[in-house]
Amino acid sequence: MRESAVLITGANGEVGHGLIRGLSAKNSATIIALDLESLDEKLRPLCAASYVGSILDAQLMERIVSRYQLLEIFHLAALLSTRAEFTPERAHLVNVEGTHALLQLALRQGSWMAKPVKFLFPSSIAVYGLPDLETKRGGRVKEWEWTKPITMYGCNKLYCEQLGRYYADNYRQLAAERAKVTVDFRCLRYPGLISAETLPQGGTSDYAPEMIHAGARAEPYDCFVREDTTIPFMAMPDAIGALLAMADAPPERLTRRVYNVTSFSLTAGEIRDRVVSAFPGARIDFRPDGKRQKIVDTWPEDVNDDAAREDWRWTPRLDGDTAFGDYLVPEISKRYAARPPTPTGD
Repeated sequence: MRESAVLITGANGEVGHGLIRGLSAKNSATIIALDLESLDEKLRPLCAASYVGSILDAQLMERIVSRYQLLEIFHLAALLSTRAEFTPERAHLVNVEGTHALLQLALRQGSWMAKPVKFLFPSSIAVYGLPDLETKRGGRVKEWEWTKPITMYGCNKLYCEQLGRYYADNYRQLAAERAKVTVDFRCLRYPGLISAETLPQGGTSDYAPEMIHAGARAEPYDCFVREDTTIPFMAMPDAIGALLAMADAPPERLTRRVYNVTSFSLTAGEIRDRVVSAFPGARIDFRPDGKRQKIVDTWPEDVNDDAAREDWRWTPRLDGDTAFGDYLVPEISKRYAARPPTPTGD
């Protein structure tokens, strides 16, 4: 008999690190990790197994499901926004085809178990495409507003949101005999994420964590957006908390498949000021890159997450002040006092 388990793809990435620890702390799940790179040594004892490979490797995925009965899939693996713009075809293959293959796998697993597999999918503010700065500054943006992304990553995420909705609610709707079990698809739209534990991995919002880590190392950093650039952010502990809270929510409380979540919005200049205050050796200049600035200017300054707050009682623990004062500055200070961080894989 196969052992029941939770699969985390992209397990060695920024969100994966926190998610493995969060799930392990609950003592309620056998965790299976999958990533292109070997899992961080500190995380291996928390997992029943860790696999090195791609979500596109059908034979590898079959090996996993031949041994484990997957109750939940946290699909974190993705080619992130900046890298995706350099290789859009590869991004489509990984981000879209990979997600589609996992949805098919979840559908098969659910059919065998006679109950739907939970499929947790992190999306991004990159799905938005506001037309100008006046609109950007016009208030909190709801889930269905201005979804006209201008990046391949944003297009990929938006399409996968819709694909997940289809597999959950309308799969084979014209078939003579519809599937008795579909997929319990649940999606979070994250703002920019900032982690004290791992280095940023190629997101266009990563000017914020890059600034903080460079400041802590007393290394010069040229910020690639304007000083007045504003987007919503969230510290990694809240990102993990939101994902776990949505996963635990009773299905009958969920009124949507896709939920915004956010914590605080700061300008790039305000982030620089906080970094310089915490790390007096920081040397930060603003040298906007026109192409990346154009992308960030299409993202909202704030998003409306009322649905998450109402449906599954989402509320962030860390605002701008506590994110820096209680989490980022002390944790990053300790990290660099001990050793420099090393980049992690997707």
